[in-house]
Amino acid sequence: MKMNVEVDCTPEEARRFLGLPDLAPIHEKYIANLTQTMEQGLSPEVMETLMKAWTPMGESGMRLWQQLFDTMSGGKR
Repeated sequence: MKMNVEVDCTPEEARRFLGLPDLAPIHEKYIANLTQTMEQGLSPEVMETLMKAWTPMGESGMRLWQQLFDTMSGGKR
């Protein structure tokens, strides 16, 4: 048996009906922070935090990325 149900509602109505949380305030704060960071540029602290997040296993992960880039560029350190 196949059954089709069509629901005509806004995303807000669907969110409330399904009991999902309203993340709009969090989204607005995130966008404001992102905009502020882009306007002011990245500070060294922010870059350090990003690099730590992007390189798992800390320093050993960073060495792995360096080796990968060295291998791809054909250079030696």
